[in-house]
Amino acid sequence: MHYRQLGRTGFSISEISFGAWAIGGSWGKVQDDASLDALRQAVDMGVNFIDTADVYGDGRSERLIAELKKERGEDIVVATKAGRRLSPHAADGYTYENLRTFVERSLKNLQTDALDLVQLHCPPTEVYYRPEVFDAMDRLVAEGKIKHYGVSVEKAEEALKAIEYPNVKTVQIIFNMFRHRPKELFFQEAARRNIGIIVRVPLASGLLTGKFTKESTFEAEDHRSFNRYGEHFDRGETFAGVDYEKGLQAVEELKRLVPEGWTLPQLALRWILMHDEVTCAIPGAKRASQAEENVRAADMPELSRETMDAVNEIYQRWVYQEVHHRW
Repeated sequence: MHYRQLGRTGFSISEISFGAWAIGGSWGKVQDDASLDALRQAVDMGVNFIDTADVYGDGRSERLIAELKKERGEDIVVATKAGRRLSPHAADGYTYENLRTFVERSLKNLQTDALDLVQLHCPPTEVYYRPEVFDAMDRLVAEGKIKHYGVSVEKAEEALKAIEYPNVKTVQIIFNMFRHRPKELFFQEAARRNIGIIVRVPLASGLLTGKFTKESTFEAEDHRSFNRYGEHFDRGETFAGVDYEKGLQAVEELKRLVPEGWTLPQLALRWILMHDEVTCAIPGAKRASQAEENVRAADMPELSRETMDAVNEIYQRWVYQEVHHRW
């Protein structure tokens, strides 16, 4: 495993870390024992950063991470999120009182006195234009409830606005072989301001595993079934916003680029790590074998310029027109 500095937080975290949405819910059925095995496998292989949220399984994900931390001696950094418990999920709800309530619930779920990192959880765009929201986060830091804070965003423009606030230290954003836009301007500005970049949806909700076909089906409680067109939250969170059938065609071309001895997910994760501005990618895993496959990508050699160019060409041909300017 290799480690990178998470912006100005002082944390040195694993390049491939663990995204804990799937072990909470919205990815089909999941068993807690299998989830804990996946977490253990990741930590055994050097992962020291886990990303979760208070709404993943209504706290289930956070509680599983607390269980893991009780049994392990490693220093594990946990990032959680706040804001999506609001109903309706509107900018006016991002008050100090509500954020404090959410943070205190996460403190209880994670069984800790202070949260390592709290991220505003894909708030409405208007929130980024309300300094009082970030003042509220500063107050929570001053009170010792959180150590650092950042944002999880849908759009590159939101990321650029968020990092204008001096105490925003991290940005979580979707970036993968089907979502290139963040590297155009945001990465440059993030590097200039020493912002940690956490890459979510690195495998495009599984499209980039190469395991799906036109006939593949997903369980009713899986967001890949109920949110394919953005019915419940931002469409970009499901398959990175890519049309499913076009994505399958692009994947067939990407498979030809996979080096001998690699898997397509490992190629996809290594592609992300080729961008030095990125701190880590957070693929999910519901089983230990998935966690192991993901983590091994950190030790794969660098990709050739030819491979990087080929990925870009496939993106331009299959994905760019319908995805690039939306997020």
